[in-house]
Amino acid sequence: MAPGGLLYGSDPLARLEACLADIGRNHADADLVVISGDLTNDGERAAYAALREALARFEPPCRLMLGNHDDRALFLEMFPGMPAECDFVQSVFDGGDGRLILLDTLDSGHVEGRLCAARLDWLDEKLHEARDRPVFLFMHHPPFRIHMPVLDKVRLADADAFHDILRRHGNVGHIFAGHVHRLIAGSWRGIPVSTLRSTNHQSALDFSDSWRLGHEPPACAVIFIDADGVVVHFHDFEAGRPEPVKGP
Repeated sequence: MAPGGLLYGSDPLARLEACLADIGRNHADADLVVISGDLTNDGERAAYAALREALARFEPPCRLMLGNHDDRALFLEMFPGMPAECDFVQSVFDGGDGRLILLDTLDSGHVEGRLCAARLDWLDEKLHEARDRPVFLFMHHPPFRIHMPVLDKVRLADADAFHDILRRHGNVGHIFAGHVHRLIAGSWRGIPVSTLRSTNHQSALDFSDSWRLGHEPPACAVIFIDADGVVVHFHDFEAGRPEPVKGP
């Protein structure tokens, strides 16, 4: 939100700054920090400006990704130095133990995600370049069901086409996703997966056809990738207590 704005009773900017401060204190040696969207709640210029200012004081290398609440054109205008390929906010980071591929799953005007033909072709090319090196995918929208109907309706569309490409190359070792505001670990069609809670508000554990606000604390993750595999530490960082949510 723009400075001073509240979302579900919490200040998203203050919580982001608390998260960045925690990373700066404890994980400043990170090879890369990934912020996997949503970067803003309403795609507002003032919100992107506040994000840009907060990151200007952040030292570890950082990549930003888009979620369904973001505005791609405005983001590209305000973050011209952020890697982007084929007019999408997606990029590759080659580390010592594998390749990270960051995907842009935003389908403007829709809550669900999508990888159009251009993005799928780009992914196909980057997986081919990696060949036998392990690849780790970061994306906002998960391609898999989490068995919460409201959220499953707005996951990545055309997950089968996406999986066809992954299966053809066979080198994807893990998929990291956001969007659902839950801590989840498991596998999808043989590929390990995980999702993360939000830095602001959460989805309650509700398997009915409705969505409820959850009250778990905000979280980030510390990911270790080496020749032995992947280890993900979920971390609840310290943040101020939210304001009470008022009714209508």
